[in-house]
Amino acid sequence: MTGVRQALLVLSDGTVFEGEALGAEAPGGIAAGEVVFNTVLHGYQEVLSDPSYAGQIITFTYPHIGNYGVTGHDDEARRPYCRGVVVRELARRRSNWRSTEDLDTWLARHGVPGIGGIDTRRLTRHIRDTGAMPGAFGPLGEAPDGTMVDEASLRTAATAEPGTEGVDLVSQVTTAESYVLGDHQPFHVVAYDFGIKATILRHLAGFARVEVVPASTTAADVLARKPHGVFLSNGPGDPATVPYAVESIQGLLGEVPVFGICLGHQLLATALGGSITKLPFGHHGGNHPVRRLRDGVVEITSQNHNFAVTEGSMAAAEVTHVNLNDGVVEGIRANEVPAFSVQHHPEAGPGPHDSAYLFDDFARLMGDHHGMRDVAHAITGGAA
Repeated sequence: MTGVRQALLVLSDGTVFEGEALGAEAPGGIAAGEVVFNTVLHGYQEVLSDPSYAGQIITFTYPHIGNYGVTGHDDEARRPYCRGVVVRELARRRSNWRSTEDLDTWLARHGVPGIGGIDTRRLTRHIRDTGAMPGAFGPLGEAPDGTMVDEASLRTAATAEPGTEGVDLVSQVTTAESYVLGDHQPFHVVAYDFGIKATILRHLAGFARVEVVPASTTAADVLARKPHGVFLSNGPGDPATVPYAVESIQGLLGEVPVFGICLGHQLLATALGGSITKLPFGHHGGNHPVRRLRDGVVEITSQNHNFAVTEGSMAAAEVTHVNLNDGVVEGIRANEVPAFSVQHHPEAGPGPHDSAYLFDDFARLMGDHHGMRDVAHAITGGAA
């Protein structure tokens, strides 16, 4: 292939991987962020456009990425917020009737740098052994601004990268203004945008008028909108960096039903007195087995998170779901107020739909709380 530019990926521990530049070129020629891996076999566009990856460089473990191109319908946000992408091999040709452009063009258009030709098996094994860590990559030589990119400058950038712990990434991805979806629906839901995915909004808009609000919106502001329920969205980074969100949630508990996903799950747990732990390399993929404790059913789930609720850290809620790979708390339900959450992604996008019933659970919770059981029954078909 003509025009190939040699590039390096350097991790903060000094480990070096050789490859070739893809997509856009980062300002100054160097892209830096926390390096994580994702195990999905498809859905690369949804992964790359998920705002929960803000501050991170995404490594795809599947070796062949981009073969079916991209389409605007599959974007999960208005633009990607990830710092970059690492692949073994980027497809030279797209082949799918839905595609409108190839992945390399999409990356360049959105300003997302990439590096290909990387031994992603070796990289993944390294992250599994040592944990997610900062890294930096870029094409070797002179960058457009005159900066020289070499192994030493990449190592310096990787070492200087703070990662995601202790950084408020939510403020970088949340909406600046509130907006509404799904008019003429029986329920009214206020959805906090901590980095909300489009697929989640499509699920909610199927039964509710959804008012999406910025992450900093106060409880008083939300209650003044008179919602039937409040949704806490997914989002990037460390829940400890958004205490304003925890304060708002505490003001909502007991006043209105609450449902949270991913970061929203961690924030609800924190509001209920729980604590949060950072996982060594997180859960990123579309095939994580989760046991639903009420009946023992195992669901295959889509996941994307680096932090998790500490087991046994809260008395105000019971655990409802558990990850079968490592025992991580996957779901909670409050004991005294109408509120529940899950760590995994029931909306999928990409991934299996085993957990989509949780949106029906939310509708039933709102119906019970507001004396609208008949409405909830019509939406869910009465399924338990």
